[in-house]
Amino acid sequence: MTSLSDDDFALMGLPRRFQLDLKALDERWKDLQRQTHPDRFAAEGAAAQRVAMQWSVRVNEAHQRLRDPVRRAAYLCELLGAPIQAESNTAMPADFLMQQMQWREDLEAATTAVAIEALLDEVMQSRRESITRLGACLDGPQTDPQAASGVVRTLMFIERFVADVQDHLDRLQT
Repeated sequence: MTSLSDDDFALMGLPRRFQLDLKALDERWKDLQRQTHPDRFAAEGAAAQRVAMQWSVRVNEAHQRLRDPVRRAAYLCELLGAPIQAESNTAMPADFLMQQMQWREDLEAATTAVAIEALLDEVMQSRRESITRLGACLDGPQTDPQAASGVVRTLMFIERFVADVQDHLDRLQT
């Protein structure tokens, strides 16, 4: 087995890339869960169970982080020396700031489920395009973790906005 301090990719036996085989990730996670489940160590005493619990938690955290494309990209950026610093670095391209304002205005003006769903479709298309850009920044021939870091911050906004749009839609439908 690897070490608790190994990065998530090494722990899961996967290449350090943005584009992952999610089926292989899930299979490795299930295998590691079987190996590290604390119940397997019940006869070995409390110390062995604590270590198994640490492994189980570590495996679950790695799986969750690698399964989510935004969290995976943020983690990769950090590993490549370009941490996201979302709390202190809120810089966004001017065109994206304008897009954010337009989306907010569109959401406030939307009075029907059809209008909100159309906005949601537009935002989800932007999310897909951003994820594609992440792949190019992190896996392409010219790896650019700094650029990827900016795209991750953009995606963090998009994900919060998607939640707002869905909340708005839920309120409208109830």
